[in-house]
Amino acid sequence: MTEIGKFLSRKSVNKAEVSRRTGISTSRLSELSLKNTTRLTADELYLIALAIDIEPTIILQEVCKHLELEKNNK
Repeated sequence: MTEIGKFLSRKSVNKAEVSRRTGISTSRLSELSLKNTTRLTADELYLIALAIDIEPTIILQEVCKHLELEKNNK
């Protein structure tokens, strides 16, 4: 399961309702939730956040929590 999938699961989000409200297909939401190779677009993140009434930055922080800046080896 992807980070967005885990987030939506923890929030008990109804993907069919999100699909209806955002226009993102249920198959695309499932793909975003299950396939680690699938990339979430900024537009999708924003629409999902609006649909579940949460700040987009909260989802962004959750989805990107594994990212770090390169360490400078001076």
